[in-house]
Amino acid sequence: MKSFIVLSLAIMIYGGLRAQHKLEKLWETDSIVAVPESVLPDLKKGILFISLIDGGGWDADGKGGIGKLGLDGKNYDSAWITGLNAPKGSGIVGNRLYVADISEVVVIDIKNGKIEKKIAIDSAKGLNDIAITDKGIVYVSDSRTTKVWRLENDIPTLYLDSMKGVNGLKAIGDDLYIGSGKLFLKVDSKKQITKIAEVVQGIDGIEPIGNGDFVLSAWLGYIWYVYADGRVETLLETHEQKRNTADIGYDAQKRILYVPTFNAKTVVAYSLK
Repeated sequence: MKSFIVLSLAIMIYGGLRAQHKLEKLWETDSIVAVPESVLPDLKKGILFISLIDGGGWDADGKGGIGKLGLDGKNYDSAWITGLNAPKGSGIVGNRLYVADISEVVVIDIKNGKIEKKIAIDSAKGLNDIAITDKGIVYVSDSRTTKVWRLENDIPTLYLDSMKGVNGLKAIGDDLYIGSGKLFLKVDSKKQITKIAEVVQGIDGIEPIGNGDFVLSAWLGYIWYVYADGRVETLLETHEQKRNTADIGYDAQKRILYVPTFNAKTVVAYSLK
């Protein structure tokens, strides 16, 4: 009996230790980033692409753009791409950066730093996040019309409808992971929907850890670690300080999380422990 109790305690202690993930701050920029909504790491180029709203969250005012920042938080270029409206999620296919911008998907030639084209999405009112498959298929969410669009060869077709509060997207293999309000969902190639977890605020960013687990963010100021079995662990709460945590980026090799703080106008890097 004694050995059984000792073993049980050891298992409980090990399980408790295993569950204690945390974020350790590495660096933060000055408050000079013009309303950053998303951060997309390009690890090969050593660059963070930052969507800059620089105005109202859904205003078609031409004030938005894309900035560039080094992976160390230095060498900030605030005007790499200008003339957008309220750019949000982005993704890379080859030499092209795809950016969601209210009613259009903007395609940017990365090498030349120029807008190549703008793809209008029929009836779109609030294009928000972008996910790209390893085959170059682009998915984009429309938070205002509850739809998810699919772009193949830059031609949009409706993929999902009636996805309440849809925002964050992430494509892994044949599966599309979706933040639909507070629900974290997986949609397979047959459009079968499986609920993974539920959190306390609407999901913005979705980043896979690489072992079946995920890190999720909510714009209001929450970051969670979500296990593959649906368990949720809070990593960061900044909502009381009114510091947003919008569409995050992640370096899976170095386990570094990049967080755009939106109204706080900074980008923060954290080490995931």
